[in-house]
Amino acid sequence: MSIPKEALRRAEELRRLLEHHNRLYYVEDAPEISDAEYDRLFQELEKIEGRFPKLRTPDSPTQRVGGAPLDGLEPVRHELPMLSIRTETDTQDSGAEAFNARMLRELGSENAPIEYAAEPKFDGVAISLVYENGVLERAATRGDGQVGENVTQNIRTIRSIPLRLSHKAPRRLEVRGEVYMNRKDFERLNE
Repeated sequence: MSIPKEALRRAEELRRLLEHHNRLYYVEDAPEISDAEYDRLFQELEKIEGRFPKLRTPDSPTQRVGGAPLDGLEPVRHELPMLSIRTETDTQDSGAEAFNARMLRELGSENAPIEYAAEPKFDGVAISLVYENGVLERAATRGDGQVGENVTQNIRTIRSIPLRLSHKAPRRLEVRGEVYMNRKDFERLNE
């Protein structure tokens, strides 16, 4: 069965709209539409993809996983090691001076001007996201730095992580960061 151009156009439009509204709701905490309107758009996309399964893409909002994390996680070898930041435990002035001296040594210049910025550290789970042609291909934990665990299905449950990048992306892009839960959500989960 051939896919009508109108169905193809509408499915693409609905995916863009739903991801836009996901971002506003889950990332920016600034929704533009009601939950009922979001559900209507989502159900329309489900209906189109149900009628024309070839329109169902891996980055479609309908393909987000909403269940419990998977039990058996397969190992993933990182192309480049995922190193952790060295912990500094000396909170005296001497610790800051030693850190600065080490940075200058590692930069190979004893008098390079360095500016520092400090902020509270969020402690979560280190994650590597690999995008192929702008589509999320794989998510993995740090593990031991060389080998982590494939948590792609788990990461798909986090609505603030895009399944498809919205801007032009290189053929292959790896993004590394921390996944964490804020206190309000943690307390709500515990309730």
